[in-house]
Amino acid sequence: MEGLITTQLNPVRAYCRRHQSTFLPTYTPRVVKRAPGASFGMMKHPGPLYSVAASVQPVENSMAGRVDNTLPSKEVLEVWQNADAVCFDVDSTVCLDEGIDELAEFCGAGKDVAEWTARAMGGSVPFEEALAARLSLFNPSLSQVRDFLEKRPPKISPGIDELVKKLKAKNTDVYLISGGFRQMINPAASILGIPSENIFANQLLFGNSGEFLGFDEDEPTSRSGGKATAVQQIRKARGYKALVMVGDGATDLEARKPGGADMFICYAGVQLRGAVAAKADWLVFNFSDLISTLE
Repeated sequence: MEGLITTQLNPVRAYCRRHQSTFLPTYTPRVVKRAPGASFGMMKHPGPLYSVAASVQPVENSMAGRVDNTLPSKEVLEVWQNADAVCFDVDSTVCLDEGIDELAEFCGAGKDVAEWTARAMGGSVPFEEALAARLSLFNPSLSQVRDFLEKRPPKISPGIDELVKKLKAKNTDVYLISGGFRQMINPAASILGIPSENIFANQLLFGNSGEFLGFDEDEPTSRSGGKATAVQQIRKARGYKALVMVGDGATDLEARKPGGADMFICYAGVQLRGAVAAKADWLVFNFSDLISTLE
């Protein structure tokens, strides 16, 4: 597709609710021509990171007696502690929000898009159908996306920065696999020091005048089963012996397929999706649970 353009951004600081302050963005968006499917350039690590306190309902007690996977088995712990690769979902896992919901709300279509997101994450509709439907509700322009990124820096989940550091210290490779968009994922990846080649996500496409054209349908994460495909590609290319997927939704659970993830850890610290949590190998509500087992 000719005439596609995208944005290239400099570092962004995370919003810090803990100190009740907002860091002003330090980047200047610019427009560059690119070939279809090209990924965004990564940014240098912006320095100190402060996680955002999660605003979630007290769901742990509601799960008591219904799900017996909050305490990991010996086998699950062994896989986790010896994993040579860990793949994280981004929305409602690495970050507190669903990126497309936030962008839609910023553009005035928050409620309708959030309803579609809930259906998609619960597994009741094909992901590609939900993705196209959500975008069609507000058709974000390039200028709107740039304005959104400037005014709403990423909200990082508590503990994810420490967990990523701990995994890296163990020489465990870390990946981000998301049905969201690189435009919104790159800032968070930069904060966590995750390189662009370790990101599998979708890409918004714009025309020469900045008008919305759609999304890159060649990305595996743009369709149902895409995360499983991405994980399988990663494993085949790198030959990992033990690979773990961490996320909150049905698309993350799908990654636990032959040739894909050995284990699925459901992170319910932001959103608890009962049907997904019940099928997880391990259900956690805090990243500290994962950190402590790596000590």
